[in-house]
Amino acid sequence: MSRKHVLLGIVAVFAAIAMGLAGCSSGTSTTGGGTTTTPTAKKVRVGVTVYNMSSFITQGKEGIEAIAKADGVELLWNSANNDVATQASQMESLINQKVDAIIIVPVQAQSLQPQLQAAKDAGIPVLAVNTTLSNEALITSAVLPDDVAAGAQEMQMMADKLGGKGNIVIIQGPLGSSPELDRTKGIMSVLAKYPNIKVLAKDTANWAREEAINKVKNWISSFGNKIDGIVSENDDMGLGAVAALKEASMTKPVVGIDGIEDGLRAVKSGEFIGSSLQHGRVELGTGLAVAEMVIKGETFKKNYVYTMPPITPANVDQYIKNVVTEKDAFLARLPELVAKNIASGDIANEQ
Repeated sequence: MSRKHVLLGIVAVFAAIAMGLAGCSSGTSTTGGGTTTTPTAKKVRVGVTVYNMSSFITQGKEGIEAIAKADGVELLWNSANNDVATQASQMESLINQKVDAIIIVPVQAQSLQPQLQAAKDAGIPVLAVNTTLSNEALITSAVLPDDVAAGAQEMQMMADKLGGKGNIVIIQGPLGSSPELDRTKGIMSVLAKYPNIKVLAKDTANWAREEAINKVKNWISSFGNKIDGIVSENDDMGLGAVAALKEASMTKPVVGIDGIEDGLRAVKSGEFIGSSLQHGRVELGTGLAVAEMVIKGETFKKNYVYTMPPITPANVDQYIKNVVTEKDAFLARLPELVAKNIASGDIANEQ
């Protein structure tokens, strides 16, 4: 063989090696004459099922979507419309779809035992956010508000407003749900200190503004001006109470919980004497961030507690900025804020 041919052969060998290396760097390789593509990283998929699309949950959906967008997480969102059977079916569907984790805001605390067990058997972590389930052993982690403290806080506001005496009505959340149970417990703990405050009636309006309008209308028909104040276990129902009072040409102190946009405006206008901030964007966003920690095998806590700060006419403006007027800027910094809050343990921090 001539020297020229030897040189050409060597060049061909190096060219072939170079092509092989280039192929590897682009994610392909050849085996047996065929080409295979190196698989890309699997996208994290998190299923979500919530009790319904209340104002609070609608707000929370914005927060969870902000975290999902920042982290490249695919969300499978479901609303149960306050029906336990629907939520059970949604849980089963998410398990069958083999999601990486499930975030649940349950309709009732005493529910979903078979579905929780099925998720555990499938190796799918379940996280309770905002509202918990009674079988905590099957819950991987939880991000929950201190609803007992919130109930006590709103009742204390009303007691102070009434000077420790008068007649009230209480609008409860869905009976048997953990927020209803705990907020009612907090309310009653404060009432025990004020024997001159009488409860004329208490009943559920299922977190719904329209339902609360009808409920309060009925109470006005029954009690009229004997009602001195209305304690509502969330802002939406409190706003329904305000609407019913206006229709009856009555003015009575109303207090709520959650700090949704309309609730904040009600504090600002004086229609509410106060509320407690449970910022859904922060709380549900934290739920997804914790779910990602679980999926990645990072260290996490069993329970993260969201302690609601009081909203009063004196401080309402600062919360209106984060929740309403500067909402987009707040959502833009939410992923960084949530990460900082998880590290510090102050889940409700907004600074």
